Amino acid sequence: MDYRTPLRDMRFLINDVLDFEDHYEAIESDASGELVDTVLEQCARFAENELFPLRASGDKTGCSWNEGVVSTPAGFAEAYATYVQGGWPSIAGNPAFGGQGLPRSISLWVEEIMASANMAWTMYGSLSRAAINAIDSHGSDELKATFLPRLISGEWTGTMCLTEPHCGSDVGLLNTRAEPHADGSYRITGTKIFISSGDHDLA
Repeated sequence: MDYRTPLRDMRFLINDVLDFEDHYEAIESDASGELVDTVLEQCARFAENELFPLRASGDKTGCSWNEGVVSTPAGFAEAYATYVQGGWPSIAGNPAFGGQGLPRSISLWVEEIMASANMAWTMYGSLSRAAINAIDSHGSDELKATFLPRLISGEWTGTMCLTEPHCGSDVGLLNTRAEPHADGSYRITGTKIFISSGDHDLA
């Protein structure tokens, strides 16, 4: 079985349904139809050749934990290194911190292609987006300088710490709290389980 990115369908949506050219003009972006097409083609090649062949090992083998170290399935780390070298984590990142500054509407298509080819692998990098957005929008200059260049480049990855022993996606039942202190630090109390991308050997 092979995975083939539905580029024809994507182009139809981008050009004929969503009219991205007008969208880019409205947000004063330098993006163009030609650029989007190139990004999609390169992403499709990476997803089909690098990610899709690893999907079975992600499901059958999974991660292993040995002496406090988490190892991802064979091939995951190498694919992640290729992903970073290709500049994929930085597509929509803030240029002030090493990002390419392309519209989020482009990076969403990139994530769609990669997730379709291999969701287990794609989760590792995609969880950085929320961390980047939160820090870029609300973080201090010190936090931005510390975290954003590394998250945007893919040197570090974000994580999702949602589930607690008594609840999963029902965020109204969460008990964990972060209390600010005068020195700028926070005291965190609570218990989390099932930490998505909490530890791995990719970044």
